[in-house]
Amino acid sequence: MWLLGNPVALALGASFFFGLALVLTQFGLRYARPSEGILISIPLVTVIVWLAAPVVALEGFDLRAAAVFLAIGLVYPAAVTMLTYQANDLMGPAVAGALGNLAPLFAVLGGMLLFGERPAALQILGILTIVLGIILLSLSRDGVTRSWPLWAILLPLAASVIRGAVQPIGKVGLSIWPSSFAAVLLGYTASTFVVAIVAFVQHRHGRVNFAPKGILWFACIGLSNGLAVLALYAALTHGSVVLVAPLAATYPLVTLVLGAVLLRAEKITLPLFAGVLITVAGVALLLGR
Repeated sequence: MWLLGNPVALALGASFFFGLALVLTQFGLRYARPSEGILISIPLVTVIVWLAAPVVALEGFDLRAAAVFLAIGLVYPAAVTMLTYQANDLMGPAVAGALGNLAPLFAVLGGMLLFGERPAALQILGILTIVLGIILLSLSRDGVTRSWPLWAILLPLAASVIRGAVQPIGKVGLSIWPSSFAAVLLGYTASTFVVAIVAFVQHRHGRVNFAPKGILWFACIGLSNGLAVLALYAALTHGSVVLVAPLAATYPLVTLVLGAVLLRAEKITLPLFAGVLITVAGVALLLGR
């Protein structure tokens, strides 16, 4: 029960599941296109949370908070998932994850504007150190062997802007109705409608081919992302945006470890090792407030 109310543990749990989903996406993209994978991952989570809704306490319903959660769902996770799948397909999980991690800066700025959160000097140093470490992780991987088009950088950067912005906005809803499950339920419901509309436009003149392995992989990806979002909202319910956002953004460390184990494509270089140390040091500074 302690873990369920601890924002640090919840934010790190969100980081783990975000990183796991990013690595699993590499397997899923072998059997399905991004536009097909999203038709599996997001609607599946929506169905699961609606099935679980009757047995999950949803006391404290508030129309204002519900409107916030639904509005967020129009862009998150739908738009972020689309951008992440496309970036993952073009750039691989390591670079896509790393370049998408300016999210803490946007999240902290939103927390300052909406809640008057003022990070202490040590927290500011920790946040900047985490971002620096994650950028170093990205620069140490592809280097001059980059094979993806330069414009692809815009995909994970756009995802980071959205991911960062929805955290303080989501906390607004959670401060009114402190239910992370409700936030996921309504957010994923709205996202499912967005995905359905986009799919209709994209595939109205052609068929969607779902390979069985693709369905399985994207089902796992959807569940991992769903757990990540649930943990993130739970962390925001119990902690500040200044604390939660940088910790949740450390998932490139997870992609590094899991990518080395599952994809067997990661070589530990000096810049990569330095990026890991700097990111971990940033977390230590953040928690040392």
